[in-house]
Parts: sequence; structure tokens; C-alpha cells
Amino acid sequence: MIKITIYQAKTNLSELIKKAQKGETVIITSGREKTPVAKLEAIQPVLKKRLGALLTPGFQLTDAFFEPLPEAELRLWNGLDE
Repeated sequence: MIKITIYQAKTNLSELIKKAQKGETVIITSGREKTPVAKLEAIQPVLKKRLGALLTPGFQLTDAFFEPLPEAELRLWNGLDE
């Protein structure tokens, strides 16, 4: 949780919104008294983009994924056999 004065909040609003989107709560306080007056939270935290297959139930990345491609496949990827 972040506590910040109204003045600091006005000055740093864009950065505070980014922090709220990442799940942090920002408490805005009155000037010298430091009395909480408002709370800034994201309506819904921004989710990091992930490979769609990783969200598929039962999906497993096997060791075959990391094996080198056959020579013919490599030539196609490199544009040598068109």
C-alpha cells in the first residue's frame, strides 16, 4: 500500500495509476494532517499477456519442442527452398 498526499497524487497521477493497475492500493491523504481521504485502486488489475496455449487446460510443453528442426524444415523457415 502506498500513502501519498493530494499534492503528490496530482503530480504523479499517471505513475500511481500504473501501480494501481499492477494491484497496489494508493491511499491519498490530506495535506499536513495525513488523514486518509481517498483510495485509488484498479477496477481490474491488468493481466500480463501470456501464450494462449499456456492457459489451455492439460497443455504440456514437451522436450521435443526444444529439439532442432529437421534440415528441410530449417531451409523453409530461412526461405532457401521456396
